[in-house]
Amino acid sequence: MRASSALRPEPPARSPFSPFSSFSSCERLARTAERGLFDFLLLTGDRAHRDGPATGPGAGCRPEPLTVLGALAAVTDRLGLAAGVDPLHDEPYAPARRLASLDHLSGGRAACHLETAPDNAGHGVRVAEFLRTARELWDSWSPCGQQRSVVHRGRHFTVEGEFTVPRSPQGHPVVIQEDGRTEGRDLAARTADVLVVRQHSARAARGVAADITARLAAHGRAPGDLRVMPEVTVVLGDTAAEARERAGELDRLRVPPGHALRALGRIWGRDLSGYDPDGPLPGLDPDPGPPGPGRAPADERLRTAARWRALAADGGLSIRRTVARATAPPPLAGTPQDVAGRMDTLVREGVADGFVLVPHPAAGGLDDFVDRVVPLLQERGVFRTAYEGPTLRSHLGLAAPVWKG
Repeated sequence: MRASSALRPEPPARSPFSPFSSFSSCERLARTAERGLFDFLLLTGDRAHRDGPATGPGAGCRPEPLTVLGALAAVTDRLGLAAGVDPLHDEPYAPARRLASLDHLSGGRAACHLETAPDNAGHGVRVAEFLRTARELWDSWSPCGQQRSVVHRGRHFTVEGEFTVPRSPQGHPVVIQEDGRTEGRDLAARTADVLVVRQHSARAARGVAADITARLAAHGRAPGDLRVMPEVTVVLGDTAAEARERAGELDRLRVPPGHALRALGRIWGRDLSGYDPDGPLPGLDPDPGPPGPGRAPADERLRTAARWRALAADGGLSIRRTVARATAPPPLAGTPQDVAGRMDTLVREGVADGFVLVPHPAAGGLDDFVDRVVPLLQERGVFRTAYEGPTLRSHLGLAAPVWKG
């Protein structure tokens, strides 16, 4: 089995680093990803960064993804270009038109990343209709260039008229969805091409893979119809000890002190601003009071606090490092040989079809991974040595969508 690969260059909003200081930095990142034979570059929008205010120079700089990707289409040849779309606030016509245009401009390399966890408050119904409407628009032109009007009257959207962009090289841009558990996973199994998951352990990833396989079968799809790709941040070191030390530093950089105390305060239901973010978790229990703005019910907060305490005790973690490990998967840390071996194992076991790499300057960035890990994966026969086709679907091994005229 060959591993898929993707690059998601935005660190969390709380990071002091931004890949968007200039177009030249975007271009360099894209060219490096293409040199590393990655499937696609994923640029997310504002909804992917709701977990805290940006800090540091340039951290709040988040240009509109499709604008950046349109420019990158001109300086890359094979790299897929995936843009975040917000189906909870956008109407489907304009994003569908921009994505189809990008697919034409790039020669079939566009993808749509649905930026929501569809489990939230029944959002799955709206997300499903958003995607269904976009596909009706993309199918309003036949493969031979015949156009028909679109009439869609649904619960959330009404579209009547002509779609102005002919059928694109891929038929439909690739659809990428985040792991939303239950309803979200079911929607992905029914309609998505790629599912991005965040799992804190190999055991959890195996559980997701088994769940997705069962859901795909229930919807009459084969495992190869959906690529399941865990998000990972790789931390390399010449020794395992050096990698662990760099991983600890990364945790501290990813979670500024104020953010750590605010995140913990939301769980404890208390003002914890007087605590040392690099000290231990509070000994007092969460406030059992009723839910308030931004505060979950007491029983849910108690369960979360218990998990966080166990995580802190197991690793001897400070408040800041506990928040980092509780809110994002732990980095994949080790020597290049260690990292390549662990990735190889997960792919060969069918736990992952590939990985979405989230590089961070403190972890060595993308160049280290491309120069030191990709060659080892190629030697193991688990990663391509050249692009075999021109489109993103060909990179991912996905069939072209059947035209539904």
